[in-house]
Amino acid sequence: MTKISLYRILYNSLVVPLLWILLYITGLFNLKVHKGISGRRNLFANVEEALSRLPIGRPRFWFHSSSLGEFEQAKPIIAELKQINPTAQIIVTFFSPSGYEPSRKYKLADIITYIPFDSLWNARKFVKIVHPTAAIMVRYDVWPNHIWELARAGIPIFLANATMRPTTKRFLPGVRSFHTVIYGMFKSILTVTETDAEMFGRFGLHNVNVQAIGDTRFDQVLIRRKEAESKHLIPPSIIMRKKIFIVGSSWESDEDVLLPVFNKLQHEEAALLMILVPHEPTIENIERIESMLNGKTTHIRFSSLIDYNKQRVIIVDSIGVLVALYKYAHFAYVGGGFKSGVHNVLEPAVYGIPVIYGPRHQNSQEAVMLLKEKAGFVAEDEKKMYRTLRRFLDDEKIRVAAGKHAAAFVNRNAGATQRFLASLNEYLQGSSQ
Repeated sequence: MTKISLYRILYNSLVVPLLWILLYITGLFNLKVHKGISGRRNLFANVEEALSRLPIGRPRFWFHSSSLGEFEQAKPIIAELKQINPTAQIIVTFFSPSGYEPSRKYKLADIITYIPFDSLWNARKFVKIVHPTAAIMVRYDVWPNHIWELARAGIPIFLANATMRPTTKRFLPGVRSFHTVIYGMFKSILTVTETDAEMFGRFGLHNVNVQAIGDTRFDQVLIRRKEAESKHLIPPSIIMRKKIFIVGSSWESDEDVLLPVFNKLQHEEAALLMILVPHEPTIENIERIESMLNGKTTHIRFSSLIDYNKQRVIIVDSIGVLVALYKYAHFAYVGGGFKSGVHNVLEPAVYGIPVIYGPRHQNSQEAVMLLKEKAGFVAEDEKKMYRTLRRFLDDEKIRVAAGKHAAAFVNRNAGATQRFLASLNEYLQGSSQ
């Protein structure tokens, strides 16, 4: 029995049943998981029906992302791919509802669906139905049965924006051998950094192109910045002669630090305006933030800006506007650093402004790199937050210099999309089978 056969038997007889049981039980209590399970009903019939409406003989590319953040990394690849060959068909799948739901209207995809649960039968049927010219997995969401079935069908598999931490559990005894088998099925593993490439190299992969090409997120934020130029979300009369501080993707733990600091700063800076964009703009969350501000400062919801009357805080109660709002900022804070990890710091950095975040930022390579570039700033507590903001308010030269460092950092690291497409070049004009 080969090592591949052994792992397939163990995975499908032990891991898959356990995963399904855990997923089903979790779905009884977790709305997000339940939505993901129910969203997969009639998946194959829906995909087959959608495929029947597409022309035959066109190159077809399957992009899979776990969630929305990973899909943002796929978008510049898809956009450039469609520029090169407008007839190419794009199939997009997600594991999580947090990626699927907000992406359902993505215009460059021909089909958007969930990936089937990773059983052998599901994977075999999905690969047979879709049968892409090439499959692109984004970052880390690699499902063994789908990988095995793609390889069995002779379909080239690419891993885009691949990362691998030195502390990964993939190198544990037994686990390492399993991942060597899985990653050995890929045609190319295209990593973000040279360190990532070295980590994948430790698996001893043969006949797999492992190469550091950079991160497509740099290209994506540049694209989104260009798109934001045509969006006018805030009337000029509101922001005129104001110093704009944008708080993006904040959690309650971020707000517990930020709001007391802002309450102090607003009395020192008459022109200071904070635009607060909570990570989850639910009614309950918006009302919670409003209760924290009541009696301390004036505030208004973004949806009510028509009634703006010099309020000091604008609370954004809409989704999908954060990236475009950053263009108004003089400096920004990105949330998550007082919770489990900082969110996307490239989105504000691309506008050439200083980026501030909390102490838990090691999850983001870009946050660490911005620190080295003197464009990112860590505020560990209220005192450090106050000093950092006070510094940018007092010294325009420091603020502008930090912003220039941020923009230069983004521009210097752009170009990964073109490098990735070079690896797909031989398939771009081919036909799907």
